[in-house]
Amino acid sequence: MWKLTTSKGEEEPWIKSLNKNVGRQFWEFDPNLGTPQQLSQIQFFREEFHKNRFQSKHSSDLLMRYQFERENGCEMKIESKEEEEKEEEMNSVEIVKRRLRKALVFYSSIQAEDGHWPGDYGGPLFLLPGLVIGLYIMGALGTIFPEEHQREIRRYLYNHQNEDGGWGLHIEGRSVMFGTCLNYVTLRLLGEEMDGGDGAMTKARKWILDHGGATHVPSWGKLWLSVLGVYDWSGNNPLLPEMWLLPDFLPIHPGRMWCHCRMVYLPMSYLYGKRFVGPTNSTVLSLRKELYTLPYHQIDWDTSRNQCAKEDLYYPHPLVQDILWAGLHKVAEPLLMRWPFSKLRNKALTTVIQHIHYEDDNTNYICIGPVNKVLNMLCCWVEDPRSMRNKLHLSRIKDYMWVAEDGMKMQGYNGSQLWDTTLAVQAILATKMSDEYSSTLKKAHDFIKISQVRENSTGNFGKWYRHISKGGWPFSTRDNGWPVSDCTAEGLKTAMLLQQMPSHIVGEAITADQSYDAINFILSLQNSNGGFPSYEPTRSYAWLEVINPAETFGDIIIDYQYVECSSAVIQGLRLFLERYPNYRKKEIEASISKALDFIESIQLADGSWYGSWGVCYTYGTWFGIKGLIAGGKNYQNSPTIRRACDFLLSKQLDNGGWGESYHSCQDKVYSQIEGNKSHVANTAWAMMALIEAGQEIIGVFNRNCMISYSAYRNIFPIWALGEYLNHVLLLPTSFNV
Repeated sequence: MWKLTTSKGEEEPWIKSLNKNVGRQFWEFDPNLGTPQQLSQIQFFREEFHKNRFQSKHSSDLLMRYQFERENGCEMKIESKEEEEKEEEMNSVEIVKRRLRKALVFYSSIQAEDGHWPGDYGGPLFLLPGLVIGLYIMGALGTIFPEEHQREIRRYLYNHQNEDGGWGLHIEGRSVMFGTCLNYVTLRLLGEEMDGGDGAMTKARKWILDHGGATHVPSWGKLWLSVLGVYDWSGNNPLLPEMWLLPDFLPIHPGRMWCHCRMVYLPMSYLYGKRFVGPTNSTVLSLRKELYTLPYHQIDWDTSRNQCAKEDLYYPHPLVQDILWAGLHKVAEPLLMRWPFSKLRNKALTTVIQHIHYEDDNTNYICIGPVNKVLNMLCCWVEDPRSMRNKLHLSRIKDYMWVAEDGMKMQGYNGSQLWDTTLAVQAILATKMSDEYSSTLKKAHDFIKISQVRENSTGNFGKWYRHISKGGWPFSTRDNGWPVSDCTAEGLKTAMLLQQMPSHIVGEAITADQSYDAINFILSLQNSNGGFPSYEPTRSYAWLEVINPAETFGDIIIDYQYVECSSAVIQGLRLFLERYPNYRKKEIEASISKALDFIESIQLADGSWYGSWGVCYTYGTWFGIKGLIAGGKNYQNSPTIRRACDFLLSKQLDNGGWGESYHSCQDKVYSQIEGNKSHVANTAWAMMALIEAGQEIIGVFNRNCMISYSAYRNIFPIWALGEYLNHVLLLPTSFNV
């Protein structure tokens, strides 16, 4: 049976940690664990998911919840009819309080001992294939993923195969070549036959061939297939490692790009520069036949460079980019492969691998995200298959894996531990029932304190294009090592809120020095226009998107400023000033003023804000309103807030809820969930925004890829009901604005 383990790793010789692995979460399989009844229950969860997989695509984390139920004694059950009838005799205040207590009892029961809330952070369907391909090439697939792991991976892929035989970019998405081609290859490497999966493999291959074959896979797919040996490197547009040798004052230097972008293209350029191809075997040779509409030796690889299936084409290449790639491919690249210019290539490869090692060492081999994690691991193996770096990398694979009733997936980060914990604490505090959940808050408080980054990256971090880190909070764990603006703001905000509570309820407060460090980090991030980016101050220009080579993702070249980050920062700074009014006061007040101006300047004509990290206009507008109100604006004195409220009210459904579709993120137009269904997180965001403004009454990245924030279905209803209870129902006099 599968078991979730948290905060462990001291006994593993290849695990490095800065805080004794606090926040680490991974799944292990124990063949001796579980009674027949428990195993039967888990199988029931799996069968139910499979039966309803086309209607409900997200897991409910039933394996984790079932484990915590057994360990903590909080049974999962539906409310009885008798309990429902009791509520009919209660008033609104009593009903909301009763529901909140039930929700908080449950949510406290699924908190890990170290204080965070584990959960499914999956969704993207292009992550597992890179991992499986990398491990297959390294000869480590069976070691890292024994048969039980491989069974769960196959379960996950088949559960999320669309009815037409393909796979999407993410589990909600329509079939695309990127997802279909790579997941088909993944299943073949895991031992599935060409006609396996009760016809599922045949349907997948038919989808690929009907849509032009693997030559039409987007550029990231082309690279993975090239590394595996089932696509020729000459069919790739150049990814020159020599870019890292350019003077760094040039806008196109990779060090000036968004950290996620440069950290992905860094190892990609190493593999491209090496033209590395893994071992050829019968499976590889067979895939060369299975994936194409022409015999492999007849494919025109030069034409294939710019081919991309229309289903994948979110960001079409402009003409200038095609001209650029053609010039580099036909002129620059042949020169760099020949002496004496090959010396430049060797120097570039040495520089690139040094940057890879710096990233690995400063993230304890977790890396900033799953894509560069796998690419870095493969590059280290290509450099030296006997290096201890391979063991350090392999030991961190399980940090990215998650098991639920839909199978085993690779997450979009090594979890969302810090982010979820800060929001969960704020939700609990909003209920004003904190004294009833002291143990929960103390553990969460301890987790937040120990997860703060306490030092900068090693050595001369500027040389490696790293910003300061000291004082920031990461999205996941301290060992990840990459602090984020909004995570730091929410961490600081939560710490300041907990300082207002008695220590016997929430534990010892964060130190003043830790708070000062957080302020220093936050203030260092603000751009000249007042907005806050995600990881680092914006280093280059938006026009660089013209060379964005990823057909599948938009706005990835530079770190933009966001309403969510800017709003969170305003809230955090304002609470800090209340507690520490003399520390950098003028700078903080100036920062808040500039951030307010930025938020107002990017409000859209309909009153909304585009949310870049959640779905979508509802999420962005919640943050926009909260930021403005924290900055001193209100419904009466701010036409910006009034327009935002009008926008939200215009989207309320007849059933009282809100239900925005992820299509809003892609199309940049508000889209309703099919069938006018409400969504619990959307409804909670809208409610809280309107309540915050004095009115009565989910995740995404790179605009085109959705991700599962499983904690949101618990956090935001609690938070919204807490706000409703204390700011509407319990007000002495209700009022309308």
